[in-house]
Amino acid sequence: MLKTSFPLIRAGLVACLVLAVQAGFAHDAPDAATGAAPRGSWATAPRHSAGIAPDPVQLVDVPIVQIYAARTYGWRAYFAVHPWIIYKRKGETAYTRYDVVGWRSPDVVQRNYAVPDGLWYGSTPELLVDHRGEGVEAMIDAVEAAVVSYPFAHEYRSYPGPNSNTFLAHIGREVQALKLDLPPNAIGKDYRPLSSPVGVSSSGSGVQIGLLGLLGVSLGLEEGLEFNVLGLNFGIDFNRPALRLPFFGRVGFTDVSTPPTVPASNPELARR
Repeated sequence: MLKTSFPLIRAGLVACLVLAVQAGFAHDAPDAATGAAPRGSWATAPRHSAGIAPDPVQLVDVPIVQIYAARTYGWRAYFAVHPWIIYKRKGETAYTRYDVVGWRSPDVVQRNYAVPDGLWYGSTPELLVDHRGEGVEAMIDAVEAAVVSYPFAHEYRSYPGPNSNTFLAHIGREVQALKLDLPPNAIGKDYRPLSSPVGVSSSGSGVQIGLLGLLGVSLGLEEGLEFNVLGLNFGIDFNRPALRLPFFGRVGFTDVSTPPTVPASNPELARR
């Protein structure tokens, strides 16, 4: 019985490793090494606004922070997502966007690389975090400090990290008020250096034990219980019940509550 089981276990681990390695290329630009655009093509993939972000001109007096994640380009979309954060302060009429873009090395942290809520090379983004109004100015201060303190600003490895998901996980840890719950297919969010295997989970609401993003476990109010095996995450969310699965991401109730777009003191705009 045991002799029969060992080959099956070994085959399963090999399959997981192959999938994880494939997922590792999820954040690389197609032909990034040569700069050439393949026929197809990622260079012509749509990157226009998805129409999700609130109008910053209409809401000029409302500070806003949002976080998005979109499936990566081509076949990579089956495995992983690319996240980013946008924000605007009270009085501003345009958003600032930050994300990590591997093919922009050595300065991988990019400011305003793309449209705030733009399609990520053809993939429509999903809203993960939406904060507006009271308390958001202080949140933006903390976000900007977290961007500056990101420890891998000149380092990028698509698998197992640090990558774009590692960047947003860092912001989530530093700015716990965001209540950021990155999806289980945000490969790289669990990356922890060997010097720091234990710490706060990526949502900032729990604890995490991890080994270079390859093996680990997280337990928190936002992400629930989640296991990482070779970069593939499995778990269950108890906060807003859902399964957390590789490839599929979050399966269950939505995890985002959209606040009113304007303060109650401005009912005229609220009716628009």
